[in-house]
Amino acid sequence: MRGIGARGDTRTRVRAASALATAKVMARTTGAFYVLGGVLGLTITAIAPGDDGSRLLVGTAAAVALVLGLTLLAWGPRMPHTLHHLYLATATVLVTIAVHSFPNLVGGITLASFYVFVACDAALFFAWPQAAAHIGFAMVLCLWVLPDRGLPWWSGMIPAGVTFGAGVVVGILTRMASDADIDVLTGLLNRRGFEKQLNPAIDAAGRSGQGLALVLVDLDRFQKINDHLGHRAGDAVLQRVADTWLDLLAPDQVLARLGGDVFALLLPGTTEQAAILLTEKLRAAVTMGCSAGVTSWQPGESGSLLISRADVGLYRAKQAGRNRTVLESSRQLPLAVELREAIDRGALDVHYQPIVSLTEDGGQAVGVEALLRWSSNAQPEVTTEGLIRVAEEYDLISDLDELVLRRACADAARLQESFASLDLTLNVNVSGLELAEPDYAERVATILNDTGWPADQLVLEVTESELAAESQTAITNLHTLRDRGVRIAIDDFGTGYSSLSRLATIPSDILKVDQSFVAAIRSDSPAPPLLGVIAALSKSLDLQVIAEGVETEYQAAVLTELGFALAQGYHYSDSHPVSELINDLNDLNDGKPRIGTSDDDDSLSESGWIPLG
Repeated sequence: MRGIGARGDTRTRVRAASALATAKVMARTTGAFYVLGGVLGLTITAIAPGDDGSRLLVGTAAAVALVLGLTLLAWGPRMPHTLHHLYLATATVLVTIAVHSFPNLVGGITLASFYVFVACDAALFFAWPQAAAHIGFAMVLCLWVLPDRGLPWWSGMIPAGVTFGAGVVVGILTRMASDADIDVLTGLLNRRGFEKQLNPAIDAAGRSGQGLALVLVDLDRFQKINDHLGHRAGDAVLQRVADTWLDLLAPDQVLARLGGDVFALLLPGTTEQAAILLTEKLRAAVTMGCSAGVTSWQPGESGSLLISRADVGLYRAKQAGRNRTVLESSRQLPLAVELREAIDRGALDVHYQPIVSLTEDGGQAVGVEALLRWSSNAQPEVTTEGLIRVAEEYDLISDLDELVLRRACADAARLQESFASLDLTLNVNVSGLELAEPDYAERVATILNDTGWPADQLVLEVTESELAAESQTAITNLHTLRDRGVRIAIDDFGTGYSSLSRLATIPSDILKVDQSFVAAIRSDSPAPPLLGVIAALSKSLDLQVIAEGVETEYQAAVLTELGFALAQGYHYSDSHPVSELINDLNDLNDGKPRIGTSDDDDSLSESGWIPLG
């Protein structure tokens, strides 16, 4: 196994022994041994009787040990890894000098117990061959120095044996404990080891007030290497990437392999911009493409929140086409703060725009789409699309999606309860980030159960480009939802990636043609040919198609002629709160409510909403 050592705090993996072999731990432990040995040596030299040896020489050796210990405690974390070998060998020599020159024979024998410090230190921090060399050196000197003081030749066997036994036991126990924190393949920290480093790093950042950045990196299309070249080739790639990146990192920067082809980089005292620059340097140093998400810690945040935000950045990097770095900033914009407060208070509105059937005379409503409406004081001009992006960037999308879906289902249930003749489907948009959550399908089921809205009357709309990450979890959630009766609509169809080729793999029931295609329908030019292709394709795949953005009677007529069955847009109605829909239905007296304009009822045509049953 490639162990981990430390030329830096938790950075360099140089065939050392364990997760304890970091510059800081090594410096503190070895420094403490030195200081303890120096203090005890000075004390016993001062009080012990006798003048057989050289009290001055022993006192000098103890003083040197004390000074070396203090230097390790002060500057050890910044020292090269190889220097610790010199410190340990020096300690062995100083112990031997003290044993050989102590003015009292009994005291000399007791000082031989310091060889155990050497054995424990070597076993804790060095690989077995190096630890064995240090332990063997200490045993040889112990077996030599005691007989040299006039004792029997076997007098050194007990302290030498204890030194050997202590070193072996400490080494075995240390490796057993630390293996749980080490990725055997690369020698880096694994997820467990990384999480152990994360919380202390957060505590240190909180005390010092310095920055702390986190980067998650994923090797693009790594699975293809395993599939086509074999797992051995994939393992070699992971090892090469780890070694390459380690050479580029500073002493206090922590690199870990969280699993598969995902690496984590913890950067103390680093700003978001500095983290981005370093990430770009790492990505440029390897031949294969990498996607990375960067974020930074803010006071009061937990480690899990920090990781989840970096993971969102990584997801967005892959969604945007891979081989790039995306910043998921921890500095919330005033808009994000305001949105968080609005979600907590439930101070968001949901309006509803009808979806009409083009096959019925005048357009009979067959469903409504729930649309988020909210006016921001911090950024009044923000669009709904911009609002969704902010929610995704600042980890608000889960709460926002749940609020809108729950409100929409409750409103639809209220509408249907008030008017038994209504049989409308409810269309609600869902974020691609939410679809990638393993428990999303269960959360939808809980909301449907709480609100009483039937699953077979719910349509979840997913923007096609949001599936570009090809998340298997998202696809699984879509299949689970469809099995439970929920229908899936691909929103803005025709504007995403490889739309036609992906219809066979994306579980869907409905296509919503992007309004840009409908806007191209003008009386002075032929209808866009692609609209006819989509209409024919939908029939062959047995998919419903909804044309978005219908604003004129001419557009509606062309769509009907092309074979489109469903449409929505301002030509039929604007979006309205559920209370207005109920009021309009209550005001209607002819028993045949409809959607559209009406020459017979100016009051209803002015509102743009003539309800339909």
